[in-house]
Amino acid sequence: RFTSMAFDLVVRGARIVNPASGYDAVGDVAVRGGLIVSVGPVVPEADLATATEVVDGSGLICTPGLVDMHTHVYAHATPLGIEPDSACLGRGVTTVVDAGSAGATTLAGLQKFIAEPSTTRVLALINISLHGLAAAGCTGGGTGGELDALTHVSTAAAVQAAISNRDWVVGFKLRLSADCANDGKNEAEAYTRALAAAEEAKLPLMVHHTFSSVPLGGAGGCPSALRPGDIYTHTLHGFPSTLIEKDPESEGGCARYRVAAAAKEARARGVLFDVGHGAGSFSWTAAEVAASEGFFPDIVSTDLHLECSDGPCYDLPTAMSKFLHIGMSLNDVVRAATVTPAAAIGWDDRIGSLAPGRVADIALFKLDEPEGGIQVEDCQSQLRTVKSVLTCVGVWKDGKACTVTRPKQFPLNQETLRKGAEHWSKLLVRDPKQWTNMAC
Repeated sequence: RFTSMAFDLVVRGARIVNPASGYDAVGDVAVRGGLIVSVGPVVPEADLATATEVVDGSGLICTPGLVDMHTHVYAHATPLGIEPDSACLGRGVTTVVDAGSAGATTLAGLQKFIAEPSTTRVLALINISLHGLAAAGCTGGGTGGELDALTHVSTAAAVQAAISNRDWVVGFKLRLSADCANDGKNEAEAYTRALAAAEEAKLPLMVHHTFSSVPLGGAGGCPSALRPGDIYTHTLHGFPSTLIEKDPESEGGCARYRVAAAAKEARARGVLFDVGHGAGSFSWTAAEVAASEGFFPDIVSTDLHLECSDGPCYDLPTAMSKFLHIGMSLNDVVRAATVTPAAAIGWDDRIGSLAPGRVADIALFKLDEPEGGIQVEDCQSQLRTVKSVLTCVGVWKDGKACTVTRPKQFPLNQETLRKGAEHWSKLLVRDPKQWTNMAC
């Protein structure tokens, strides 16, 4: 027997996929006191008999609890905020990073009303704007936002807030979009201040870059000015500021695309590229161009918020499934949603891995392979027939079972399909024709 003390949980006979250690094999995971005791070796029958909970993992995939690097969970206090326990934890995500919903003056509320009462582990990137997204929604609609006045952009306040909250603040966030920065007038200066804050605090900076006046390349470009370890999010959108450019060798009306040189150069320097799917920032077309050049994301995240949690993103397992479709291996997709984001925020010694002595954050998935596949949408309602879909069937946070949840409708939520299709004409990178038959 392993020990004279009974296990609290044994997940038995699942395919264990743990990219942090390179382990990928059928085996057992045993848990006691909220910590992992063993990974891989078959637990003897005598120990199974005394375990509090034994879960049959046959035919299932067991991974570390997922880490969603880009979410907005400041519910009821910001226009985009969702509740993390139902929308994230219930889908296998045990750790979320709130990406800039709170700034230095609103961070305490995120901690008191969201991070502390949630079962989900909630970490934060501080918005460089003092009030974060307290009155700001999605960009690209000309509605104004958090950078409209530079008096709200304080390097000193952001750094002080980060230093004072090192136990759960893991970096900074900036949105570079003209319509949240006084029609672009404040973008360059806000970018300079955000980079300065990140450098002073020795923490990573995540930058959203869409519909921006800031170019990709050059001395002040994005991602060209980002430092090693900084994170470029919304990597695969097709709108202005996209990393996918038209190949000048395209002939006639048949556009050919390629990944911009600035993106490849930034990756070579150690900049990380994050999906940040959201309501508008994942394009099948852009993803397929990037995949054709081997430019897969380092991090798969959702940018989950009120305008995408019921489609087109739905949740992190759905986003991961889209990257299985474009050619990433299961191990690489799991890596991009576990140990890589954990390492990006300096938490890979605590989360993102199944290992003895680690907290027992565990997720269990079914890999559905419906006959003929299913059509799944991107953010502008372009469709692909996907052969494999990951679905969470079990999740444990600190060794305790949590309730599994499901989207209201998946896939092809008609309401979000209609909204997404309205923005198709704005895309610089898109399918040759707009999809019109989107009925389930």
